[in-house]
Amino acid sequence: MTDGDRRPDRDTESTIDRDSPAEETGQRQSNLTETDLATTPGVDEDSNNGHSDAVHMSPNSGPSVAESSAESTEPADPLWRQFLTATDGPLLLLREVSISIIIVLLIGGLLFGISGVWPPMVAVESESMEPNINQYDLVFVTEPGRFSPNEADGLGVVTAGTVSETEYTSFNAAGSVVVFDNPEASGPPIIHRAHFFVEEGENWYEQANAEYVSADDCDELQYCPAPHDGYITKGDNTASNAQYDQANGIAPVVKPEWVTGIAQLRVPYVGYIRLALTGAASGSPLFPVGLGAITVSGAYAIGRRDLLR
Repeated sequence: MTDGDRRPDRDTESTIDRDSPAEETGQRQSNLTETDLATTPGVDEDSNNGHSDAVHMSPNSGPSVAESSAESTEPADPLWRQFLTATDGPLLLLREVSISIIIVLLIGGLLFGISGVWPPMVAVESESMEPNINQYDLVFVTEPGRFSPNEADGLGVVTAGTVSETEYTSFNAAGSVVVFDNPEASGPPIIHRAHFFVEEGENWYEQANAEYVSADDCDELQYCPAPHDGYITKGDNTASNAQYDQANGIAPVVKPEWVTGIAQLRVPYVGYIRLALTGAASGSPLFPVGLGAITVSGAYAIGRRDLLR
């Protein structure tokens, strides 16, 4: 074989040798592409056709639709928790009103437990017990027999006629201040001082203070002799209550069972609030009388004869 015959063979080998690296490079790229497609998230096995079935989302791209839906359907706080934690709106108003009512009821219950009577407070409407109990005072009363001194009778009342022996005083004067209600008469109860006790048929004119009667004998008094056992009472203000209640017709002899309470202490002028609600105070009422009548105040008033509201 001549050199001319062998030259084409070398050219062929040379051509084949030059093409081999390119083919190898293409093969490597093909293999790399298949590997990348197989390991890339969100791309399915059909990526050789150039199609992608999913889109890859980076972790910082925001919440998914499922997460947003879960947040929007998260249940709200229970109503009782909203009621306790409200800082404005109707729930706050309702809570404050409820707390106020509960406090009033607790105080009322405590006072009732101490006094044993309801209402435990009375508001004074008139001046008939001045200067010892003034108009618009709020007076705390207790059940007859509760906290009574040793000098008291079986009902817990100390009469002014026995004070010279016992030296017991109440509201700066002798004798207990009692609240009584005559069921046979209309109108609210009365609060006056008990002066002495009489028995049925007794001529009590003989033991009465002459300054507190305007009669010359028992026959001139409406309730003498005494129609039944009971107390002779009178207001402390001698200007407006110059006579015994049983001498001027304010009340008959007060039966023991008519006594509903005994005054213990007073709070000056606080009773005006209660009286203003019902229109019993001087001037216009704070609210219509009908509305004031249904309010729960735990107090009633004392009128011209020291009537109680």
